[in-house]
Amino acid sequence: MSLLTGADDLAQFIAENYSGLVVEVGAGYVPEVALGLLARGLDVVLTDKEERLLGDLRVEKDDIFSPRLELYRGASLIYSIRPPLEMQLAMGQLASLIGADVLVRPLMDEVAELPGFCRRLVNRGQARFYLFSGMT
Repeated sequence: MSLLTGADDLAQFIAENYSGLVVEVGAGYVPEVALGLLARGLDVVLTDKEERLLGDLRVEKDDIFSPRLELYRGASLIYSIRPPLEMQLAMGQLASLIGADVLVRPLMDEVAELPGFCRRLVNRGQARFYLFSGMT
């Protein structure tokens, strides 16, 4: 049983729309989405305040407010589960710098406006999240 409702639906959406490297920011302790992405053939980097193992997954120590760019270069998507507004803004700045999209699954209705991105609500199975794509 998943601790995160819609985790498989979220992983399926990401796998259908992105390829290569994706990065989870603020990985926390619920690995279902990352595991689903790995099972679907994506490269996944998990980041959080402290380096650790999350099951068999390595979580890299990183501060999204002063990110280690080498962890993110080449990523097509940066995503996070339940990030606070200030973290969402930092994700948007980083995504703009590296040319990635941003996906946020908020806890409630706490969703930022990210400069330079179009935001849309996506309902996919049991997953509800916001996708921020760069404006062209």
